[in-house]
Amino acid sequence: MKNKIILLLIFLINSAFAQNTNKPILHGKHWIAITGKPLGATAGALIFNKGGNAVDAACAMVAATATMWDVLGWGGETQALIYHPKLEKVIGINALGIAPTGATPEFYKEKGYSIPPKYGPLSAVTPGTPAGIMVMLAEYGTMSLEEILQPSIEMAKGYPIEAQAANSIERNKDEIKKWKYSRNIFLTKEGQDREAPNEGEIFVQKDLHNTLLKLIESEKYALKQGKNRKEAIYEAYKRFYEGDIAEEIVRSTQEQGGLITKKDLKNYKVHIEEPLKTSYKNIDIYKLTTWVQSPVLLQSLNMAENINLKSMGFNSANYIHNLYQIMNLSFADRDFYYGDPYFKPDEPIEGLLSKDYAKDRIKLISDKNNEKIKPGNPYMFQDGNNPFLNYLESWETDNNLEKIKSTFDLNHNMSENYDFEESFMAGTTTVQSADSSGWIVSITPSGGWIPAVIAGKTGIGLSQRMQSFVLDPKDGPYNVLEPGKRPRATLTPTIALKDNKPFLSFAVQGGDSQDQNLLQFFLNMVEFDMNIQEACEAPNINSFQMRSSFGYHENKPGELLLHDSTPPFIRKELRRKGYKLQFRSKTSGPINAIFFDTINNTFQGGSSDFGEDYGIAW
Repeated sequence: MKNKIILLLIFLINSAFAQNTNKPILHGKHWIAITGKPLGATAGALIFNKGGNAVDAACAMVAATATMWDVLGWGGETQALIYHPKLEKVIGINALGIAPTGATPEFYKEKGYSIPPKYGPLSAVTPGTPAGIMVMLAEYGTMSLEEILQPSIEMAKGYPIEAQAANSIERNKDEIKKWKYSRNIFLTKEGQDREAPNEGEIFVQKDLHNTLLKLIESEKYALKQGKNRKEAIYEAYKRFYEGDIAEEIVRSTQEQGGLITKKDLKNYKVHIEEPLKTSYKNIDIYKLTTWVQSPVLLQSLNMAENINLKSMGFNSANYIHNLYQIMNLSFADRDFYYGDPYFKPDEPIEGLLSKDYAKDRIKLISDKNNEKIKPGNPYMFQDGNNPFLNYLESWETDNNLEKIKSTFDLNHNMSENYDFEESFMAGTTTVQSADSSGWIVSITPSGGWIPAVIAGKTGIGLSQRMQSFVLDPKDGPYNVLEPGKRPRATLTPTIALKDNKPFLSFAVQGGDSQDQNLLQFFLNMVEFDMNIQEACEAPNINSFQMRSSFGYHENKPGELLLHDSTPPFIRKELRRKGYKLQFRSKTSGPINAIFFDTINNTFQGGSSDFGEDYGIAW
């Protein structure tokens, strides 16, 4: 018996040394699929097992997670980076919806809003996710729309709903009850104490099921008419944005008080883009451009490259302090300069990503916390003059709620249940996929989350992204609401190449905290030699000094979120530097990532050790 106990102890000790993380690294040789829910990852695995590539699998996962309401719905938005192995380049996909006809600052101000509302039909931009899925599939996939939608079609007929989505319905049932089509779908037990489905209950979405079948019907008809795979997918696209599906979206949205018109849907287009990039110690990091907050990571890395962060030690007081200041400098620029690049004036992206601009910005970092960090002037590092110097000079870092209250009558918004931190870290999911032929896809789909307004008999939950606009140019002159314009969103996938070979693909959910967490994940691996799972699980810090992209766009300068494990001496030092501290057991949204092991020619997958995010590899 004694020998058995000794052997057991040796086994436990060896196991502890063999794995320093709560979840193991996910290893694969042929393919890997990671996303926000186990069933979503299974959808990707099904497609891979049928011979699909990483784009096919990613499209299936976005569709499945939208069907499962994994902090997104079918009427939300999709933004992606795709590594094309034959071209050896990264491609951007812009499938963010646009503001509808009639959506002007004057319209919302006359209704008493300081920013467009958090929920309801007036918070909706046009659906982007269906277009994003179909464009990615048509241009870079290999399968039919019918094949990649098969998991979603089956799930729409009825699937066992997870606790996360079911409980979100219950929490938001008062908002859901305002919209009749939403109430009919979500509140399966209306009138009972719990009106939402129970965990594991078969959740049926007949209208969504019919809408997905209509898309397949159009694709099949086009194929019978002799059109090729790509053309047939675009016929389904046309039906959604110009046919009977579009008509019902418009009819029901306007019936419920929304603004979307048939012309808005017909004119909506997905943009295939050249992404932005910077280099950090010979690693090229690719991000989408200023219609999302993605360049924040690039600006932050440009600054971090000039500071010896590694010598400070992981999550030391000095490391946290410098990281916090870098993030605030980058996000101050985001709040002022980022917006839809398809509208004038052009964002000063050359100056923002200038290495010399980064060196100039870090001169503002001192030994103490700076609660008054303002946007810089990147026009000093590129051609042209700053058209908004007047707003820059009058910019106030503190955008607190009391000031907003005193400026506008917010009776509409004040009726909404508002929590600053919940709003600041508003959800999203992530999709990561890769295959042995070299395709890589990184996506952060979002929008249309519970409590979404359902667009009539389509089963499509509309986006709530309109709230990310501002109505007054003094609050961000490049992101002022206009019909046809995209709001500056928080969604931010990432792909990194090292020596011109795939190195990392990574993304995280969590609103304005996303690029804060991705910056730390990247530095964890590059500066502190963590493996991919250690980097996903490592404690993060979060700043709330940047203005939230949700709710009232409030911020809290000087507030710093730390992990519960932060030692007392570091807490003391950070308070000495002027920080207002708060603590949590979880300090980032779930991070999902793929590391490309070029030595063994395999994949390593990582996923945070909380939430329902899940991966499968082979």
